[in-house]
Amino acid sequence: MGIARARAGRPPAVTAQNVRAALAEVTDPELPMLSVVDLGIIYRVSVAPDPGPIEIEILPTFVGCPALELIKTSISDRLSRFGRPITVSATFEIPWTSDRITPEGRAALLSAGIAPPSASATSDLIGLEPRVPCPYCGSRRTHLENLFGPAQCRTIRYCDDCRQPFEAIKPV
Repeated sequence: MGIARARAGRPPAVTAQNVRAALAEVTDPELPMLSVVDLGIIYRVSVAPDPGPIEIEILPTFVGCPALELIKTSISDRLSRFGRPITVSATFEIPWTSDRITPEGRAALLSAGIAPPSASATSDLIGLEPRVPCPYCGSRRTHLENLFGPAQCRTIRYCDDCRQPFEAIKPV
């Protein structure tokens, strides 16, 4: 669904639907295959009557997320096409969990070679390591190589069948 285009130099119509469509074009800097919408960090979109502001609240994936300010700036930049004041703030009103990643986001992670967390994988039974399927061959014969991946939200795993290392999103 496209964003209403400007006519005669005017900014596009400002509706919550158009704002959400614009947000779907903003990617996470640490997971560029995911939009902030598919990552599930958009908490609230508020569009005031013209000429009022557009207010966006986001849920940080982790406290101290190093990409948070860049995400806020990217959202502001993308929404500036509407010609309205923009406010982007982070909220901890509810915690972000990996369950908020959309099915489209999970598919995008998988196609990029990153194992998405299984739905409702926030805890495992009696401390057993979850069986994370390999994004390359689908095998569940994988093991954790390093709890610390290239970002706070990722781990490094290894597939015992196809012998490929891969990243996995930490279930939160």
